[in-house]
Amino acid sequence: MVILNWNGASFLSRFLPGVLAHADGARVIVADNASTDDSAEVLSRDFPQVEMMLLERNFGFCEGYNQALAQVDSEFFVLLNSDVEVTLGWLRPLRALLEANPRIAAVQPKILAASDPTYFEYAGAGGGYLDRLAYPFCRGRLFDTLEKDHAQYDDPRPVAWASGACLLVRRSAWQALSGLEPAFFAHMEEIDFCWRLQNAGHEVWYHGGSAVHHVGGGTLPKTNPRKTYLNFRNGLALLYKNAAPGELLWAMCQRLVLDGVAGLKFLASGEFGNFWAVLRAHFSFYGSFGYWRQRRRAARPHLRVAQRAGVYNGSLVWAYFARGKRKFSELGLR
Repeated sequence: MVILNWNGASFLSRFLPGVLAHADGARVIVADNASTDDSAEVLSRDFPQVEMMLLERNFGFCEGYNQALAQVDSEFFVLLNSDVEVTLGWLRPLRALLEANPRIAAVQPKILAASDPTYFEYAGAGGGYLDRLAYPFCRGRLFDTLEKDHAQYDDPRPVAWASGACLLVRRSAWQALSGLEPAFFAHMEEIDFCWRLQNAGHEVWYHGGSAVHHVGGGTLPKTNPRKTYLNFRNGLALLYKNAAPGELLWAMCQRLVLDGVAGLKFLASGEFGNFWAVLRAHFSFYGSFGYWRQRRRAARPHLRVAQRAGVYNGSLVWAYFARGKRKFSELGLR
């Protein structure tokens, strides 16, 4: 288990005892992204049994994990956020699933809110889905609407993406795809990785027989313009990199229109920081278009329209805002 840490000393103190208690024999490693708080001192003083890996600078979430996991020799590894509380027996069902089916390359548990574990948590919930424009959502979470957990999503199943907050990955698949996309820095990187896994012929799963509790927003709150910027920029790159040729043009055109609507909505509500973040996201994407085009060309042999698990053929934006659909079950998906 590898926890990528950046200035998260308080989370380490709060959640590492549970991680160690329920590690089920796994090595526990904290890779520190050049923290400026007392994370290293906390680890040395309070958790000497945890392996500490000091990275030379803050590489961000994506390249930080790429750097850290390149130094880990294990058939499987877990990417675990520092603000996740694990539960008794959480790891074994995930590991058993990958051991039983070599086609499965990644799996996430049920992710519940640490503040109230009767509700699903935003980042992953009951497994990740995408609509036809690559807007992400989850079983148990559409946009900001979270469902209460009534065991309605406990069944293991293939999904479009698994959350990077708690992600068990097959090392061979990780290495074959060179890990996370470093240019994303953070946010939506696991969606890109899982889409690439599916394009390469692997499966991505959710297992509701395992559960963890996630604080969420530990590094950047949802309303932070930096997060808005990363989500909009990476959303464009995600779609451009991975969509099949036959679906790319129309989907990109629609995304541009909807991004414009979102930006105007921010402006109308006085959220000038988020409005500017949307503009900067587009400027950044177009300014780096040569890089993204190279990434798409490298992936072209695997890009196809073949039916992928966890894809909603409608528009989530239309279903949610125009038709009032607030629950996953109302989308007609199983």
